[in-house]
Amino acid sequence: MPLDIEKEIIDQLGKNYLCYVLLTCSQSSDDGKMNVEMNYEGDPLLASYLLQGAQALVDKDVEPQ
Repeated sequence: MPLDIEKEIIDQLGKNYLCYVLLTCSQSSDDGKMNVEMNYEGDPLLASYLLQGAQALVDKDVEPQ
């Protein structure tokens, strides 16, 4: 994500939310690798709670193989 867009998103989130977690990833390379980045603002315990809740939602939507 270009830095100016990333800064704009982070600035907007910081103005409107007590806590947020922003996860981003690049497109995968030819060998399947991608860069994953996480930014958060606010209480680390609350950010952890947000991540745990998000993980539970994703796990619920993932079908067993």
